[in-house]
Amino acid sequence: MLNQLFAKLEGYYDEMVSIRRYMHQHPELSFQEYETAKFIYSYYKKLDIEVKGQVGGNGVVAKIQGKLPGKTVALRADFDALPIQDEKDVPYKSLVPGVMHACGHDGHTATLLVLAKALNECKDELKGTYVFIHQHAEEYAPGGAASMIEDGCLDGVDVIFGTHLWASEPTGTIQYRTGPIMAAADRFEIDIQGQGGHGAQPHKTKDAIVTASQLVLNLQQIVSRKVNPVEAAVVTVASFTAQNAFNVIADKAKLVGTVRTFNEEIREFIEKEMERIIHGTCYSSDCTYKYTFVRGYPAVVNHANETEFLISCAQEVTEVKKIEETEPQMGGEDFAYYLQKVPGTFFYTGAKPLGEKTAFPHHHPKFDIDENAMLIAAKTLGTAALKVHE
Repeated sequence: MLNQLFAKLEGYYDEMVSIRRYMHQHPELSFQEYETAKFIYSYYKKLDIEVKGQVGGNGVVAKIQGKLPGKTVALRADFDALPIQDEKDVPYKSLVPGVMHACGHDGHTATLLVLAKALNECKDELKGTYVFIHQHAEEYAPGGAASMIEDGCLDGVDVIFGTHLWASEPTGTIQYRTGPIMAAADRFEIDIQGQGGHGAQPHKTKDAIVTASQLVLNLQQIVSRKVNPVEAAVVTVASFTAQNAFNVIADKAKLVGTVRTFNEEIREFIEKEMERIIHGTCYSSDCTYKYTFVRGYPAVVNHANETEFLISCAQEVTEVKKIEETEPQMGGEDFAYYLQKVPGTFFYTGAKPLGEKTAFPHHHPKFDIDENAMLIAAKTLGTAALKVHE
């Protein structure tokens, strides 16, 4: 059965590339993926595969029922893009100014669509049920996973698998990890209110810039001095805004940033410790503040049995040359919500473009992937979907 599936996937590889490049040229931002969702929905309808649109928003869920009894396995791909200008010089460059697929979601979608097509042609020999979750809005919290789950995309699902095309690793590499593999991703905003005045008379002001600058330094002590060094955590101030004329002392300043953690207790501690430090810093400088901590995605925590199973599946794929355990990544992913509901695992499929000059990191204006990685991802996910019934 595997050989039959692999042959079909290889035969549809050009179509997979074509779909990916079409999507790359027509990206849509999170929560705005209306045409992309229509494209996915139409693809399934043309194949006469059961499909439902507008799941939890712009999500699309398709289903293939095998002729034989078995488990229900779900496979997930995301399809939103990023607010980045595409700077690549390629024929499939984004046609939408300021928007591009800079994280491989176009490849995820093409992979899953063609895998569904191939599996559908084998449905008379299939066991169980296959659910294809095409998720909107992965890039921007609250994301699309939670609303799709609420709308029933996991109803009856026994196990779920997902992969991320990973441009930092060579094609032919599969990276896995049992337990936490991606971090909880939260964001914060701090508005500091001082009392502005003339730049030549600082003694008559409450300088919001000085207070905010001190706060940036004080916040760095949370991880370095308050969190156990064996635990991973990040507190990053990513934006500092306080704009005035050259001779005006600022009355307002704004800090925006992110917190990344794996341990829920540390996550809660940092949220509260930030409040304490902000209060103390502003009190000492006689400023007031507004502090907002927005919880994003929880940590992605893979299940042990399903991860071990995935490793065995990857070994069935000839194109996979290296299978390795990876370090936890501080990036966030709302695949976490699926894993809180059903057993499963999330893994990386190496997709580094050939040549150092063309290998750019995720979320870079010149980001691209080695499209051969899509075939490896399809074969690995397909193997897991079939072997889960054994």
